[in-house]
Amino acid sequence: MPAMRFSIPLILACFALSAPLSGTPLLAAEPSAQAEVASLATSKERLDALFAELKKEGDEEKARQVADRIRLEWQDSGSATVNLLMQWANTAITDDKHAVALDILDQVIVLAPSYVEGWNRRATLHYQMGNYRKSMSDIYRVLAIEPRHFGALAGMATMLETSGKNELAMRAWQQFLDIYPSDRKAQEQLGELAEKLAGSRT
Repeated sequence: MPAMRFSIPLILACFALSAPLSGTPLLAAEPSAQAEVASLATSKERLDALFAELKKEGDEEKARQVADRIRLEWQDSGSATVNLLMQWANTAITDDKHAVALDILDQVIVLAPSYVEGWNRRATLHYQMGNYRKSMSDIYRVLAIEPRHFGALAGMATMLETSGKNELAMRAWQQFLDIYPSDRKAQEQLGELAEKLAGSRT
């Protein structure tokens, strides 16, 4: 099936929208906007300001920088222990020790059930291990905590399309673009789905 040829690398790229960025230099954002967001007291306030900025930013590269800052906010659990466990999980995944990584991520979720990246990282791992239902279940938990999680929405859209649920996939991409309107890949995916659905109705 043509869809299956691109779905696996695409979905991993989608989940990677919120993967750790350590070691990856970020391009400098607009100094005034960055300073204004940094001055906000809580992570929720910073995220709200960043999402407002992401929604109105029409330049693709500048929007990508804002999205990177959102990912960094998501990655910090606020707990040194949980952050360390996430590092261990990522190392285990890199070393193809998926069972070990899954055990660690289970502990992350027990310790910090409202930490969105614990659920998101486990969703990615379940997908890599072929546990598609568990992956989708974890995506639902991600979106219950953070409905604006564009990485989880992208992963959901891709899995729905792979399973032939094109209308639901299209709806997920529409939700994605309502949050992150300048993402070109999402625009292309939505356009392709719209053409596919239009063709199936003629």
